[in-house]
Amino acid sequence: MVLPVLAVLLVLVLWSVAVIGSQLRCVDAARVAARALARGEAPALALAVAGDAAPRGARVRTSREGDLVAVDVEVVEALPGPWSGHGPSVTVRARAVAAAESP
Repeated sequence: MVLPVLAVLLVLVLWSVAVIGSQLRCVDAARVAARALARGEAPALALAVAGDAAPRGARVRTSREGDLVAVDVEVVEALPGPWSGHGPSVTVRARAVAAAESP
C-alpha cells in the first residue's frame, strides 16, 4: 500500500520541478525578447530568441504601447508520463516590459 503512494508522490514532485523549470525559462524568454525589442531588433529576431529560450510548446506574443515593449510567454505543463494530456495541467505565464531605446 505504501508503494503506490510513494509513486504518486514521486510523480507530483517531478511535475513540480518541471513547472518551476518552465516558469524560469518563460521568465528568461520574455526578458530576452523584451530586451531585444527595446534595442530595436526586428520582431522576428526577438521571437526567434524567445523561442530558443522558452520551453517547448510555449506561445510568445509581443506588443508595443508608446515607448514600452512587452513580451508574454505562456506554456501548459501537463503531468509527466502516461498521464500527459489526461490529467491536470498548469498554465505557466511570464511577462516582461522594457522601455524602447531611442535611436
